[in-house]
Amino acid sequence: MYKSFQLLIFQIIIVLITLISSLAFSEDLRIKINSGQVEPLPIAIANFTGEDGGSSEIGMQISTVVSNNLVGSGQFKAIESAAFIAPPTNPSVRPNFMDWTPLGIKALITGSIKNINNQQIEVEFRLWDVIAETDLIGLRLSVNSRAWRRVAHIISDEIFERLSGDSGYFDTRIVYVAESGPQNKRIKRLAIMDQDGENHQFLTDGSFLVLTPRFSPTSQEITYLAYFKNEPRVYIFNLETGQQELLGSFPGMTFAPRFSPSGEKIIMSLAEKGVTDIYTMDLNNQKVERLTKSPSIDTSPSFSPDGKKIIFNSDRGGTQQLYIMDSNGRNVKRISFGKGRYATPVWAPKGELIAFTKMLKNKFYIGVMSPDGSGERLLAQGYLVEGPTWAPNGRVLMYFKQEAPIDDGKSASVNLFKIDITGFRETRIVTPTDGSDPAWSPLLPN
Repeated sequence: MYKSFQLLIFQIIIVLITLISSLAFSEDLRIKINSGQVEPLPIAIANFTGEDGGSSEIGMQISTVVSNNLVGSGQFKAIESAAFIAPPTNPSVRPNFMDWTPLGIKALITGSIKNINNQQIEVEFRLWDVIAETDLIGLRLSVNSRAWRRVAHIISDEIFERLSGDSGYFDTRIVYVAESGPQNKRIKRLAIMDQDGENHQFLTDGSFLVLTPRFSPTSQEITYLAYFKNEPRVYIFNLETGQQELLGSFPGMTFAPRFSPSGEKIIMSLAEKGVTDIYTMDLNNQKVERLTKSPSIDTSPSFSPDGKKIIFNSDRGGTQQLYIMDSNGRNVKRISFGKGRYATPVWAPKGELIAFTKMLKNKFYIGVMSPDGSGERLLAQGYLVEGPTWAPNGRVLMYFKQEAPIDDGKSASVNLFKIDITGFRETRIVTPTDGSDPAWSPLLPN
């Protein structure tokens, strides 16, 4: 059973935030985007030092994770430490900026680790603007020593936000379906991990089939679909307490419901007498409301961030396309008019984009478009590419990709991938087993 991350290892006290903060960036320290592709910002990430200014094992681990996070976002380029002229010894010491300018570095990250006792450490870091020769932000955190990885994610988020203007997404988790076994006897378990694939845990034992987990946007809860004795049931799983609640049995359901932006409702599609419509359920009183009444198949609904609109896919026009309607089910409008079929739409956290799965000429694609249907862009493709989920800042998508079937009875490999919305950096997320149906958490609470 999943134990509360906060209770187990994370007890952070922010002693000092924004030690010294400049009011404006130097012009050269802004991430530049040309023709949709990010021009990576050259940065230097020094190993976090120990109390004597020397090397620290935890310090090296933290700086490595910070580097992996920032470089992995596609918006930063880390200069190799071998090129450093004079590595910093302490974040409180002003660096000699002349040592960094020749390397083309725009920003410098320094840090230190101090042992408080056998279990507690103090982590300090600073972000320096090499061009303006000033520091931009600093944090000093007192934490349990086992929480060093999460500290690295928090530091990464602070740096990312300061240098890009977007909020970070590194201090988050991914819940997904872990798959194993032969094709005719597939075992599917719920699993959870940090967004970079670390701290992996299985949440269910594989004794029953689970599908399509969805994260609440307001809490560390998920909803998922489980088949118990061939009957589809919807559960809510509180990841902090490990408690599960059965919402009900829904014979006509094939995908787990999604939460509303407030977390107080779920939206779902149910099939009855050959007709599939969209419903909402109030989680406070479990009152169900039907939103669509169409002879077609209406499915895969997702709320807009403000809760006023709903995106879904339907075949009411003859082929599977994307439609938007008001939250009460009125004013239905088709928005997809490209070639092929569209499915699994998901609204971006800021509302400016909708991600979707597209099927065209025997290939699958992950794409994005504006809520009015304009600006369609395809980001990833494959034999089967499906199930997009947004990072909480709306800059990155995760999805799963399956290879072509194999005739020897073995299941084709299924893996998780993520990509920046510019479409220029696709990265596989390594998991212990095959993985599908990812769902991205909101930022973890402090």
